[in-house]
Amino acid sequence: MSGFVLEARGVVVRFGGVTALGGVDLGVRAGEVCGLIGPNGAGKTTLFDVLSGIRRPDRGRLLLDGVDIGRRSPVWRARHGMRRTFQRQQLFGQLSVADNVLVAQEWRGGGGGLAADLLARPGRRARERARRARGEEVLADCGIGDLGASYAGGLPVGQARMVEVARAVADPPRVLLLDEPASGLSGPERARLAQVVRRLAEEEGCAVLLVEHDVAFVTAVCARVVVLDLGAVLAEGTPAEVRADPRVREAYLGTA
Repeated sequence: MSGFVLEARGVVVRFGGVTALGGVDLGVRAGEVCGLIGPNGAGKTTLFDVLSGIRRPDRGRLLLDGVDIGRRSPVWRARHGMRRTFQRQQLFGQLSVADNVLVAQEWRGGGGGLAADLLARPGRRARERARRARGEEVLADCGIGDLGASYAGGLPVGQARMVEVARAVADPPRVLLLDEPASGLSGPERARLAQVVRRLAEEEGCAVLLVEHDVAFVTAVCARVVVLDLGAVLAEGTPAEVRADPRVREAYLGTA
C-alpha cells in the first residue's frame, strides 16, 4: 500500500504531437501539504485537470484511496471530497461572498426539496442556519469575515482568491488542489493562506497538493515538493533537498 489518498500512476497526456505529461507518478497523503513546482509549460495545470477529472489522460491510472477513479466525473470526485481552485478566478460574481461559500454546501440537499423551501419548514431553516454559520466561520478563518455581504464580482484579486479558498473548504475536503493560490495576495493574505492550509492538513487530515511559483511560500507550507519539467518529474524531496538539486536550480530556479 502506498499510503496515498490521491495518486497518479504513469499519467500521459498528449495534445496532437506534443506530450504534455510523459508518464507522471505523483501522490499525496492524508495530512500532508505537497508542493508542485516547475517552469511555465511543465504540465502542472494539465496534471491538475487530470486529477480533478476535467481531462482524461491518454494513459495511466488515477486512484482515490486505492480505488481507480479514472472514469469518474469531476462532480463525482467533488462529492467524494476532492476540491480544486483555478489559476483564473471562478467566482459567481453576481452573488455575495457569503452566498458563494453557501453554494459549496448546497449539493448535500436542503431537506425536503422545493416544497420545504416554499413552506420554510423547520428542518430546512435549521440546515440553512447551520450552513450560513459554517460559511461565516470559514470566511473569518480566511481573514475576510467582513466581506460576506459584498458582491464577489467587485473584489480585488487577493480577496477574490481568498473567497475561492473559503468556498473550496466550506464543505470539508479530503483532498484539496490549489492552483497558484498565493498569486495576487498581499503579505498578510499569504500568511493567512499558509495558516489555513496548515490547519487543514494538521487538524483535519486533508491531503493538500498546491501549484505555486512563489518558492518562499512553498518552502513555508510544504513538507514535500515535486518538480515537473517538460511533462516529467525532475526531482522530489523536502524543500531544502529540492532547492539544492542542481537540475532544479538549472531548469527552474535559474542558477547552475
